[in-house]
Amino acid sequence: MVEGQESGNKTPQLKYGMVGGGQGAFIGDVHRKAVALDGKAELVAGCFSQSFENTLETGEILGMDRERLYRSYKDMAEAEGTLESKIDFVIIVTPNNSHFPIAKSALQNGIHVVCDKPLTTDSKDAEELERIAAEKDLLFCVTYTYTGYPIVKHMREMIAKGDLGSIRFVNAEYPQDWLATALEKTGQKQSVWRADPKQTGISNCVGDIGSHIENMVSYLTGLNIQSVCARLDTFVEGRILDDNASILVNYDNGAKGLYWSSQIAVGHDNGLRVRIYGTKGSLEWSQENPNYIRISYLSKPTENISRGRDELYPHAQSYSRIPAGHPEGYFEAFANIYSTFITALQKKISGAALSGNDQDYPGVQAGIQGVKFIEKCVESSQKGAVWIDF
Repeated sequence: MVEGQESGNKTPQLKYGMVGGGQGAFIGDVHRKAVALDGKAELVAGCFSQSFENTLETGEILGMDRERLYRSYKDMAEAEGTLESKIDFVIIVTPNNSHFPIAKSALQNGIHVVCDKPLTTDSKDAEELERIAAEKDLLFCVTYTYTGYPIVKHMREMIAKGDLGSIRFVNAEYPQDWLATALEKTGQKQSVWRADPKQTGISNCVGDIGSHIENMVSYLTGLNIQSVCARLDTFVEGRILDDNASILVNYDNGAKGLYWSSQIAVGHDNGLRVRIYGTKGSLEWSQENPNYIRISYLSKPTENISRGRDELYPHAQSYSRIPAGHPEGYFEAFANIYSTFITALQKKISGAALSGNDQDYPGVQAGIQGVKFIEKCVESSQKGAVWIDF
């Protein structure tokens, strides 16, 4: 067995609050469990819902002090900002349109922020959050989950070290089928807000999952997008926003890309897949089988790398948790992002300098990049699928 990190059973050192994630929500509970996996932070405050009754019920289930359950995110930010034992950071797990005001309120009250993606529904708002965080000297994480997999970190280092040569072409897709019918008409909570432009913003499919493609490719390759040509489709009758998207990409080094995201691709669950082709070799990785990568070279046989069995580059190896053949998945990837962020925050609070590896979590710049990508794809599609400079 190749050794990785130790995890769990550590005394919580930091305190955090959460906005969103009340009863009936999905992603908030995922965040809480991911944080708890390494025991580095404790949930002590919350505004889990616009319904105070829901917040109280959620807090009771989680065994929290009623005095630190709040009616609004503003109440929580203002109150916590003045406490001697205030929260060190807040996690935002609400619909897209509320990310900006919640994050801004937290930052203005001296609270570090972790926010679900996309960061905001407008890039100017995202840039304002970056400005405030810099002025207040606060850390900001955007939870692009899939960059937390050890194998993804290994691929990133392979590319950076030139193992594939110069990157020529990127093919990435993210098909799902959960919105192949008008699910939002049934009142299903996750689909209702995503289908509503007032809550989700100018895009559904690109905003929800296409943004994961952009972030994954950017994280892996370091390539900068020069221009995009996008066609956003709306196939389900009565739906306002896109549920399928085909996107051509030009990168500033001359490489090309082809992205496809879809929520109407019948037969696909959560099929994020990335293929990267260089002058010396290529690699392929699938989120639904995240412990393995397929690597092909011009000069030697194709190989499959297994997390846990095969030795990864040291930084990537440090994120591996369990032996080979025991799959590490979604929760562990989430936990890896939180573990890195919380460790960085612990060091910052103690006055220690942060290394590059300390900051290996998706930051506010990644959030801004994602929002701009959504905007440029929508602009291109609305103008007839023309090329738009990034």
